[in-house]
Amino acid sequence: MAKRPADTVDSMNPAMPEKISAAQKQMLSGKAERFTESVIREMTRLAMRHGAVNLAQGFPDFPAPAEIKQAAQDAIAADINQYAITWGAKALRDAIAEKFASTQGVQVDPEREITVCCGSTEGMMAAMMAVINPGDEVVIFEPFYENYGPDAILSGAAPRFVKLRPPDWSFDRDQLAAAFGLSTKVIILNTPNNPTGKVFARAELEFIRDLCVRWNTFAITDEIYEHILYDGAEHISIAGLEGMRERAITINGMSKTYSVTGWRVGWAIASPEATSAIRKVHDFLTVGAPAPLQQAGAVALRLPESYYQRLAAGYTVKRDRMLSILERAGFACFKPDGAYYIMTDISAFGFPDDVAFSRYLVEEIGVAVVPGSSFYNNPAEGSRQVRFTFCKTERTLEAAAERLAKLRRR
Repeated sequence: MAKRPADTVDSMNPAMPEKISAAQKQMLSGKAERFTESVIREMTRLAMRHGAVNLAQGFPDFPAPAEIKQAAQDAIAADINQYAITWGAKALRDAIAEKFASTQGVQVDPEREITVCCGSTEGMMAAMMAVINPGDEVVIFEPFYENYGPDAILSGAAPRFVKLRPPDWSFDRDQLAAAFGLSTKVIILNTPNNPTGKVFARAELEFIRDLCVRWNTFAITDEIYEHILYDGAEHISIAGLEGMRERAITINGMSKTYSVTGWRVGWAIASPEATSAIRKVHDFLTVGAPAPLQQAGAVALRLPESYYQRLAAGYTVKRDRMLSILERAGFACFKPDGAYYIMTDISAFGFPDDVAFSRYLVEEIGVAVVPGSSFYNNPAEGSRQVRFTFCKTERTLEAAAERLAKLRRR
């Protein structure tokens, strides 16, 4: 093999040092230094270490529906074990389109407007990376699900935070309007909301829609808790509002509705143009979601309406049970209208902050929760709050009740 001429090497790197030091080159990404590991997942690890009841991470500890599990087993037995189409098995995409039309009245093309991802988490990340350019801004309501801040950073966006105000978690319209501008590319909307349980009303969504239209902004909506609703609350997808068909990117998945958080099957619904970009990002992030579980997803999405009615009714019982447990233990609770979390005020217990209280709960009382500060850009704003989840069996809730009864106000 012929050697490269020496003068070519010299012209490419005329002053090659013997060794580049760490001081001369930043070896790790500056992006990763701007956020921590997941606090929620860390609390699960602490729960396991201390033998605590895990009311931190939102995964059910009861079985998934038998027909869905059987569908997954049948798919594996039928040797559906290789790659599905990158953007999703046709059976699942067809089922997603049918369900979105049935529940929200929005007709979508499963061939050009749906991308199946490895969970809604990847769906959100793929959508953000598909539409964000350097210098773009993202509006995020807070308290927020902890992934959204890192999602913005990893995609290169600058987050702008707008407060949801307890006890009803309303937002100030002037403050939201002021957060929009020429640089605003996306608003992230989570309804029903984690961690607050807020379900955005039609009037609120229409106000957000008007801002998106005015500033030509995408609304990326996380609707993973769409069927977990209480007291007559209604889930409305912003994609169904006039003017939002081309601006909405709807993120959803199987995890919460069908109690299969470990299956990692989610999806993004968007216009053909946005979907084309999302599919390219998704392809190089994960290639595709698990093939046999996509087949099971097609079965899940075609369950009868009675399944969703039983789901909401069952979670209503769990919510009311958890509210009773927490109030008896001395917590001030913010009653949720959706999802399966309860935000609480811990001021009565006299701890210096939420982190100290959460560590005491998991180590001494034996119950794991999520410190409220993990849901805020400025941790101090959540220092008097912690979040509980109640997607658990009665046995788990009873064990939590017995342990929380040992709490004493200081």
